[in-house]
Amino acid sequence: MNTPLSHPVLRVARSCQDFDAIKRFYCEALGFELLGAFEGHNGFDGLIIGHPQAPYHLEFTIEHGAIAPKAPDHEGLLVFYLPDSQEWQKRLDRMAMMGYEPVPSNNDYWDVSGKTYQDPDGYRVVLQNRAWST
Repeated sequence: MNTPLSHPVLRVARSCQDFDAIKRFYCEALGFELLGAFEGHNGFDGLIIGHPQAPYHLEFTIEHGAIAPKAPDHEGLLVFYLPDSQEWQKRLDRMAMMGYEPVPSNNDYWDVSGKTYQDPDGYRVVLQNRAWST
């Protein structure tokens, strides 16, 4: 019998092409914090981005001597549920202020109550104005 983890912490990790562009998009525009960074770890440099109290964070890496590929399709989504309309609108306004405009979602479900943005590597982030439910 497997014992489930009661409160796992989720790390989403992927390669990227440009740390400055990633920090601008995720930290300055979306409002995440730089939680940590590393250099020269087995040929990789990395950034860890998130919110200090959240049970998840994002890790972006650059492998020395390699070029990170762009997103393979438009369904590589991170979806953030923001049920408070004022908070959601503040996020949209901040994205616009930083020069990021929404892109049409590949699946129009996300356009009904949300806005989709494309990060510097072509991956997409949806700011959904509703509560998450199963």
